[in-house]
Amino acid sequence: MNIKADLHLHSKASDGELSPTELVEFCGRKRLETVALTDHDTLAGVQEAQAAGRKLGLNVLAGIELSVTFEPGTMHMLGYFPEYPVGLEAALGQIQAARQARLPRIVELLNNLGYKLSVAEVLKLAGNSQVGRPHIARALVESGQIASFEAAFDQLLKKGRPAYVAKAKLDWPEAIALITAHGGLAVLAHPFTLDIADHEFTELLGEMRGRGLKGIETFYPQHTKAKRRLFKRLSREHGLLLTGGSDFHGPSQYNLHPGSDGIDAERLAPILAELHSQPVKLGRCANYDS
Repeated sequence: MNIKADLHLHSKASDGELSPTELVEFCGRKRLETVALTDHDTLAGVQEAQAAGRKLGLNVLAGIELSVTFEPGTMHMLGYFPEYPVGLEAALGQIQAARQARLPRIVELLNNLGYKLSVAEVLKLAGNSQVGRPHIARALVESGQIASFEAAFDQLLKKGRPAYVAKAKLDWPEAIALITAHGGLAVLAHPFTLDIADHEFTELLGEMRGRGLKGIETFYPQHTKAKRRLFKRLSREHGLLLTGGSDFHGPSQYNLHPGSDGIDAERLAPILAELHSQPVKLGRCANYDS
């Protein structure tokens, strides 16, 4: 597949390593034509990324990745918008506050496990970004206390590990409704992380489609060929869009780059057509074009 679009990217505005401008410039060097900035629970980097995209002639979609409550696995919901969704950032204030409150609890658990780390060290590394587990992982690696970013998650920070702390989240109907209310397309991110059987996923997808889900992130680095075939079939059966992206967070994480996964021009076209047919219900940001 000739990848022209990567619709799942992160910047320093949440837990990525590059500024929105640096990220867009990197995407340009990879000869991508359309990208989406989908930082976790924030739109803080979108306007900067879009301004950088206009300078380079690169189409940058406003996007977000919302954390969603789900058992037994993990669920995230991607949102794509035709314009900057005014009011959404304010609506997410409670989730953003919860991300900050979680940090000292994780640090305390790590200290109890024998790791020497302080909240101040993590906050310094995060800078003005929304602090998250990737910042904690990087702090552990940079202090020489663990071998790699991946090891920090696998051994300590991911769900089920000894320093994992759950955060406040929306449920999936709320996430879909929030994205839709702001004129966006709700897309289920990397569904392999749900950790449920295929028949359970099929049933769940039908429910989600009925509540306004518009697409499935099918093309994703950790999706097997079998999973991609399943998601393609289910998208046809439910009339859902196929999306894809690398989930790139930075050069040091998981050996990925923008365009490691994504979609071609043929699969991008219906997404853009659907996106721009959505009414933007809550107005336009005054400094969107600044």
